[in-house]
Amino acid sequence: MGKLLVTGATGSLGGRTLELLLLKVPANQVAVLVRNPESEKMAGFIKEGVEVHQGDYFDYNSLMRAFTGVEKVMLISAQAFTDRNTQHFNVIAAAKQAGVQQVIYTSIIRREDSGFIMPEVTISDTFAEQALKASGLAYTIMRNPPYLEVMQNYFGSNAYEVGVRVPEGSGKVAAASLYDLAAANVAVLTHDGHENKTYTLNGSEARSFADIAEDLSEISGKRVAYVPISEKEYVENFTNNGFPLPAGEFLSAWVRGINSGEFSETSGDLERLIGRKPMTFKQFYQRAYSSSKN
Repeated sequence: MGKLLVTGATGSLGGRTLELLLLKVPANQVAVLVRNPESEKMAGFIKEGVEVHQGDYFDYNSLMRAFTGVEKVMLISAQAFTDRNTQHFNVIAAAKQAGVQQVIYTSIIRREDSGFIMPEVTISDTFAEQALKASGLAYTIMRNPPYLEVMQNYFGSNAYEVGVRVPEGSGKVAAASLYDLAAANVAVLTHDGHENKTYTLNGSEARSFADIAEDLSEISGKRVAYVPISEKEYVENFTNNGFPLPAGEFLSAWVRGINSGEFSETSGDLERLIGRKPMTFKQFYQRAYSSSKN
């Protein structure tokens, strides 16, 4: 096996992917691309023998330096509200020029028959997928659902006190944990047979916001109400607490996608890749609730 490179290794998904990858392969087979290689977190990986490259998706030359001698690149997609098309195209083009064999890309789950567009995400992810397929590189597209870790951003960190207050809808979301998604990334990085495939990595069960309120009630032992509110009130709840308007509208768009069932499919791909049942919403938030009480 050649060298494996993980981008975005100081981020939530990239960091977990790196940690799990080092449990499977020797550190001297692993490289990372980060903006700040001198961070405290990177210092530990450097001591282990990980090859750390300073670079940026906008800096083509830094990508070329990092990708030289690499067999597979784990491309963690760029953040929303940045020029994602330029960044992703740079990574794909540099990988091709540097002789990388395979690029694994984290995209967003979407229904092919749906007209729903997640602002700042769907169109640029579609562009990246098309660019990968046209590049001649072997590719694997890892379509991610909403993360269990960020679901609380949508229904509110104070839901135990005030209820699950979101715009009304009966659609469901099969969210998955970052840990399980990172494990899927590692499975593709360390095994052959995933070339030119697209995986839909939903969790194993889909829950509506009303279901989530019931789960939180069972976890806490006290009633947590599901309280439908207007999109206007939902966004104002964020702006009134100091968030910029685009942030509130972005979160509202995720809720709209959940309520319309965009992320409800349970394909089984995640379970097959990691070899076990993915963590459920209730399991994740039971653990989080118990930790908060200790």
